[in-house]
Amino acid sequence: MKKFLVVGLGNIGPKYENTRHNIGFKILDSFADNHDLIFEDQRLGAVTKYRFKGRTFILLKPSTFMNLSGKAVRYWLNEENIPLENLLVLTDDINLDFGTLRLKGKGSDGGHNGLKDIQNLMGTQKYARLRFGVGGDFSKGNQVNYVLGEWSQEEDDQLKERLEKCQDLIKSFGTAGLANTMNSYNGK
Repeated sequence: MKKFLVVGLGNIGPKYENTRHNIGFKILDSFADNHDLIFEDQRLGAVTKYRFKGRTFILLKPSTFMNLSGKAVRYWLNEENIPLENLLVLTDDINLDFGTLRLKGKGSDGGHNGLKDIQNLMGTQKYARLRFGVGGDFSKGNQVNYVLGEWSQEEDDQLKERLEKCQDLIKSFGTAGLANTMNSYNGK
């Protein structure tokens, strides 16, 4: 059975739960809710498994905080013997308009500390990542407050549909492959 590791980036604790920076956790929580899955606290994160069309998706919410996500990613790839090409990291992106999805098979960290840590510990930029646009509606010097801020009411109203689109994308990544999934979902 083919296995995939899907990692939602975020920070643990109620203080961060509904912030833009935690969209990776929010996507996986939504996925779990819609598929009756329960996360269990395990080494370096909360984990659950989902089986679909002969594939096993291991969903991981690292407990290492955003800036140290690489340790959890490396551990679970090794623990589950998952090849790097079957890794998908879910993260926020301030350079994309709210709700815009951009899946890529490689790339720079774009200044994102979670991606930077994964890249440093894995020794490569060649892993798939889904960037979820959170917009960039903040004044100079207020980036941290913005990403650690909660969703506006308008954004919150649109999140459900966007989260469902992300769930479909995750399944497509495992069944149709990276290139087909990029063609079907990027910019949608």
